[in-house]
Amino acid sequence: MPSMSAPSTTSLHNGDPVVAWDCVDTVLLDMDGTLLDLAFDNYFWTEFIPAHYAQVRGMREKDAREALLDRYRSIEGRLAWYCIDHWSEALDLDIRALKRTQRHRVCYLPGATDFLAWLRETGKRVLLVTNAHPYTLALKVAETGLDAHVHDMVSSHNFLAPKETRLFWHRFHAGEPFDPSRTVLIEDSLPVLQAATEFGLASTVAIRRPDSRRPPRQIDGYPSVDGVRELLNPAQAAHPPVAAASCNS
Repeated sequence: MPSMSAPSTTSLHNGDPVVAWDCVDTVLLDMDGTLLDLAFDNYFWTEFIPAHYAQVRGMREKDAREALLDRYRSIEGRLAWYCIDHWSEALDLDIRALKRTQRHRVCYLPGATDFLAWLRETGKRVLLVTNAHPYTLALKVAETGLDAHVHDMVSSHNFLAPKETRLFWHRFHAGEPFDPSRTVLIEDSLPVLQAATEFGLASTVAIRRPDSRRPPRQIDGYPSVDGVRELLNPAQAAHPPVAAASCNS
């Protein structure tokens, strides 16, 4: 689902984000808006579904869009917000079938595959951690081959809690015993970054431009980049950046 929240109004961005790669064993990567272009989700939920809903209901598209956006906002951040089965029932539409008709729009953000390849070369454990419904995850993997670039893929639906909650992080950590002090999360959702930080992750990076059709957002409170390709450059590849504070070995 696309974010309904307004972006922050100030930015914390002093050059490249601080990622002390020598201090990182595990890399947690969001999917939509971090690796894959959020333009697909924004189009699907705010343009395609309202147009289809209006046609089925005999409504004006403008009215349908306003009504649906209100319904999206009413449960934003809850697990049901990400659940296509919930929306199929709530809207009386076959969301699975409708997603299949638009799957050709699914694509990587610029530089994402290069960044994934570099991560694998470094020997880090790379995990995809997404709020996407398992069906949506499978559809996007089929279109992109994303599973070949990561060690494992996790949907928050399997833990019955969205990534915006500390409950998810505790349940996820119980099944994937990573060291929070040596783990970085790269993610476009600020509520998710906040929950992960409160759980104890030592390092986070926010994505400022999750949708290639839209300008970068301003991010407050987190190291940020327009996209993951900014984390991959010859200098970083040869000499991983070191954080201001040294890590614990």
